[in-house]
Amino acid sequence: MKTPFQTVSLIGVGLLGGSLGLALKERGLATRIRGVGRRQSSIDTALEAGVIDEGTLSISEGVDGADLIVICTPANNVPETLDAIRPLCVKGAVVTDVASTKATICSHAKKAWSSPYHFVGSHPMAGSEKFGPEHANASLYDGAVTFVETHDDHEDGVYARVVELWESLGSRVVQIDPSEHDEMVARTSHVPHVLASILAQCVQDLESARPFVGTGFRDMTRVAEGRPELWRDICLTNADAIAQGLKVVREDLEHVIQAIESGDADALDSFFEQGVQARRSLLDQ
Repeated sequence: MKTPFQTVSLIGVGLLGGSLGLALKERGLATRIRGVGRRQSSIDTALEAGVIDEGTLSISEGVDGADLIVICTPANNVPETLDAIRPLCVKGAVVTDVASTKATICSHAKKAWSSPYHFVGSHPMAGSEKFGPEHANASLYDGAVTFVETHDDHEDGVYARVVELWESLGSRVVQIDPSEHDEMVARTSHVPHVLASILAQCVQDLESARPFVGTGFRDMTRVAEGRPELWRDICLTNADAIAQGLKVVREDLEHVIQAIESGDADALDSFFEQGVQARRSLLDQ
């Protein structure tokens, strides 16, 4: 990054915000990192972990004088946070987020903020089933794809700085329409997470199975340990795309159930072969 930020405000100091703070520090991309949290315990943990230099529970104090503001809250909280900080931002401030859904957030920003826009929606495809600043990792964004909403009446300098920010952290930036983004990640991330949660719950009342849980089950359900609040808000802010994806899964399940109950070996053979080919076409590049 040609010119590091002076004061960075991270609204939310969990895994994503904390990792961003560490990454900015490690790369010398910010002079001061300020964290804004909802609980003093989170601020204290972030300070102890070294992910921020100072912290506050006051959003007005948190964004005061900041030239970069990154909203790292659950997706459903981003619109109200944007409304809260809009009159507080200094002239020329760069504002972005890390939420996993984009259409609702970007649409709200365009309705609430005047053009040229200083908010640019972002979604780094990085994370973990773990959460909290104690699990922050300075390399979390290195090598990740970061989606950035397509340029649409944004302030040119602000838009360029957001792209530069993620590239400076080692991300590969992909510019994408927010609605297209939500449809795609619903199938590749959100629906799989819902299914992982369902799978985890389907054996919880079968005590006799616990000693025999294999690696396949562990691999398929790992992400079910993700923060419930985060995934609740993802479902609420990307409801249509997630519901449509789950309906497709439901149809496929009905076909498999029918094949199993009728003993249709050919249908089952075809189903599993299609699964093999589908996965290879996606992952074996």
